[in-house]
Amino acid sequence: MQTDIDPRNLIGRKAFDRNGTKIGTIDEVYLDDATGVPEWAAIRTGLFSRDAFVPLEPSELVEGTLRIPFDRALIKDAPDFGVGRHLSPEQELQLYHHYGLDTAVPPPPRPDHEFGKLAGTEDTGA
Repeated sequence: MQTDIDPRNLIGRKAFDRNGTKIGTIDEVYLDDATGVPEWAAIRTGLFSRDAFVPLEPSELVEGTLRIPFDRALIKDAPDFGVGRHLSPEQELQLYHHYGLDTAVPPPPRPDHEFGKLAGTEDTGA
């Protein structure tokens, strides 16, 4: 999504899924802790429904509405963390996995199999 958009201008806008089906209204916008870039939106899915979190990165703002490239059913089944609170890194990871998005988290470091050997020596197997 365009990063030059003021997140406050997203609140109250309508959101639609990939098929053009209305999902609801943007209730809140969550910023990345490190960059301050808008990363997630909470969408009120109905008068008595809960908010569904959607990623802003693959979404687009088109003619004043947010177009989310996922099906409405997937969006409505997103993990529910409540709104008005900070999303933890674990919660964000759950959301990334739910939407099948690359988290760009580097893999854990590989164990050091060379521990205990001196550089330049060969393992003789003895």
